[in-house]
Amino acid sequence: MSFQVKEPILVIGLGGVGSKLAIKAKNSLNSDCLLISNDEKDFSSENQSIHVSTNGVVNPSVQLIRGSTYNVSEKIKSKIEGYSTVILMSNLAGKAGSAIAPVVSEMCKDKGLVSFAIMPFKYEKDRIFNSGISLKRIRENSECTVVLDNDSLLESNPDLSPKTCYEIANSAIMHVVESLGTSEISNETNILTTSKDGQHIEDSLRDSLKMLYGNAPPNSVKRSMLYVVGGSNIPVGIINSITNISSGILNDSNSQIDMNSTSDESKVVMLSSIQGMTKFDNYDPLGMIPQEDTLDWSTPDCSIDCKLDLYQLE
Repeated sequence: MSFQVKEPILVIGLGGVGSKLAIKAKNSLNSDCLLISNDEKDFSSENQSIHVSTNGVVNPSVQLIRGSTYNVSEKIKSKIEGYSTVILMSNLAGKAGSAIAPVVSEMCKDKGLVSFAIMPFKYEKDRIFNSGISLKRIRENSECTVVLDNDSLLESNPDLSPKTCYEIANSAIMHVVESLGTSEISNETNILTTSKDGQHIEDSLRDSLKMLYGNAPPNSVKRSMLYVVGGSNIPVGIINSITNISSGILNDSNSQIDMNSTSDESKVVMLSSIQGMTKFDNYDPLGMIPQEDTLDWSTPDCSIDCKLDLYQLE
């Protein structure tokens, strides 16, 4: 099945990266925008915002930010009322994204929720576990989830700097957002892959496929959409070539091409729906435990500062 975007649309950005993506998506979709973060520096004066206060804690934990999000839950719920589709933007490599996303996705799960999630690099070891459990909850609450893995992008292009990876990832997400009104997205977990700029279009496709199979085994790919960026500037023979390559590797009936001619760059952005396990399921060591056998599944792990005046007992 394919997800159907219905108006009115609300784009929600979580944390710094999520807020930047939400503002761009709002302009592209002509929708409303809501920014949620524990850092007021992530807000812009032109958009609605909700500050998640951690009461002066300078370097709050993921659990504290999440607990503080519950304190403003009624305010968040009032902002999402009346919308038919909610698009959630979050960077699960960041504290704000991984902390707030499970809470907000739970509130929006009956709103036609499309979630975009960015996963951390492998060397960000302290962030992998939190990103894994947050993604699991987001997938459970969303009708459609789009995941981009920074780590597999860097593995395919080890010469890239983290900053360049961020730029490529954000650009790929916006290509998908801009096509929401014209292209179908599978009602599944979707892996978003791409390549660095300045490559031959066939090399771009190969890098996208390499990135895809770094996230999931080949037999788990059900369907792929290839967004050929700068399609009007690419020779027809090359378009035919990448069509044959993708059809040979994927299943011909499950591979489609969308020509995006609004950009001067030429590259491939691939969106593939996945059935079964992905690499992200291994981020949580306890992830194989079924939900029905998990005692605390209903509420994500969180904490708040209770300000208890407790004396040290010797």
